[in-house]
Amino acid sequence: MRKRFDVYISSIEDRFFEKDFSVQKLKSYFKDYVAEENAFDLYINASGALLEYLEQTQKVNLSHIQSFNVYRIEEYMVLDLASRRNLELTETLREKNRKGSLLWVLDRTMTSMGGRTLRKWIEQPLINLHDIKDRLNAVNEFKEKFMVRTEVRELLRAVYDIERLMSKVILGSANCRDMVSIKHSIGQVPYIKELISDLKSDLNVLSYNELDTLTDVYEIIDKAIVDEPPVAVKEGGIIKEGYNEEVDKLRSAAKDGKKWIAHLESKERERTGIKNLKVGFNKVFGYFIEVTKSYYSQVPDDYIRKQTLANCERYITQELKEIENTVLGAEDRLVELEYQIFVDIRNRVAKEINRLKSTARSLARIDVLCSLAEVADRESYTMPVVTDDDKIEIKDGRHPVVEKMIGQGAFVPNDTYLDMGENQISIITGPNMAGKSTYMRQVALIVLMAQMGSFVPAQSAKIGIVDRIFTRVGASDDLASGQSTFMVEMSEVANILSNATSKSLLVLDEIGRGTSTYDGLSIAWAVIEFIGEKIGARTLFATHYHELTELEERIEGIKNYCISVEEKGEDIIFLRKILRGGATTAMACRLQGLRVYRLP
Repeated sequence: MRKRFDVYISSIEDRFFEKDFSVQKLKSYFKDYVAEENAFDLYINASGALLEYLEQTQKVNLSHIQSFNVYRIEEYMVLDLASRRNLELTETLREKNRKGSLLWVLDRTMTSMGGRTLRKWIEQPLINLHDIKDRLNAVNEFKEKFMVRTEVRELLRAVYDIERLMSKVILGSANCRDMVSIKHSIGQVPYIKELISDLKSDLNVLSYNELDTLTDVYEIIDKAIVDEPPVAVKEGGIIKEGYNEEVDKLRSAAKDGKKWIAHLESKERERTGIKNLKVGFNKVFGYFIEVTKSYYSQVPDDYIRKQTLANCERYITQELKEIENTVLGAEDRLVELEYQIFVDIRNRVAKEINRLKSTARSLARIDVLCSLAEVADRESYTMPVVTDDDKIEIKDGRHPVVEKMIGQGAFVPNDTYLDMGENQISIITGPNMAGKSTYMRQVALIVLMAQMGSFVPAQSAKIGIVDRIFTRVGASDDLASGQSTFMVEMSEVANILSNATSKSLLVLDEIGRGTSTYDGLSIAWAVIEFIGEKIGARTLFATHYHELTELEERIEGIKNYCISVEEKGEDIIFLRKILRGGATTAMACRLQGLRVYRLP
């Protein structure tokens, strides 16, 4: 499991998943918890087991956990592992790099919290029309209000990762610098709230209402902790002067004691006539008077020998001992008191965790909305129209990642029209490297971007909500489980045909190529027939089997398309344009004066 999915799995005893145990565990954390009669046992059992697991592994007080949120898969578009990988949502398929992924294109967030939220939005597109429109309207408002967006983003630049910092506060591992980072972060909130106060979209109004300026928390930290504290919390120097009277007294005593010691050194030199006499300190012997060998005869009788070294003797006097007790005692008490005050401040801040979490969520949401607006503005994206019907209409759509890699204006845009009627399945033919896979992926990405609340790379786009996106693009041997390329392909196809619904979008590339020509053709033919007659899902189907173009005449809802190419001498020129008709009509593209791209 670790090698295949890059995750660790820890087992926990079955008894911790029993309902009686879980109910008692939940009651121990949530005093008002009452098991609902209609509540899913799985939800209750999993919650109790999770709390037990956290207790066993974290070894800390978990009192900050005050509720569980139920995750409902019906609220989000379903994306299986193969689709996430093939669409390169967060990393590239081969190199596993962030650059070249959809996240790389869309991420202009200024905070770590915003970056995590954006990733979540990409991996969990919405299917509720109202929620999607709320996000799109909020992005559109930030896009139109350039100055507001710019100033908000600049303020967000100074916001630290409040979510992570609060975790450290709750666990008792936050140091003074963490507390100052929290202070600086919430110090930006009043200004951000003021900037978005005039925004009208529902989601931006919600963000405004949820933003807590946390003035009291800011003052708690600001009044107590110095602006540039040391890393260690048990070495002193962390509490501001004037915050605590006892701290000020001890600090004064320690400071005055050092002055007494400096004065004692000059006084003893004058009294004894030992010119190089000096008062020193180390952690083993404390304070001492050091005299070199040449002046041993001048050492007074009241000096008490403390240590003998090769070239000198070290002494102590009653006066120095009294001063030492004052200085060291004050410093020790000061360090201890400062630490106690810091812990108290940290605990007071921890009590406001719900307010801080709410503000952190709002800041993250604002950050993502500004990021999407920034990308839409810079990359000339358009606001999609998302509907409950079955139509996907894209005018001059572009692949967001490929366009970014090759430069704006160089990408050849294409139209797309799919529905559950006459345009349910598009069979796309054309040679390798012509752009079939890029075209199909761009359609899937535009649909996904629209439903996550982002503008899309197109002149216009009308997107009928999709409940699932399935892709089968390329395959390789899975040696770990003993599966051949063909078996991997068939397993993925079987999963798609078993789980797709009429509201799904299917992107299928070269089905059947893992076996012999006639067997592959038969499989591809059967798959298209099954999708058209049994599932009814909107489908993009790329193939080299030109015989499949006959299905347009046989099954209603199938349309043939091809990628236009042109032969010029020994060169092959890919025009990257989608045309109606099978591959036999591809050469007609030379009559249309389309922009030409030549293979290097």
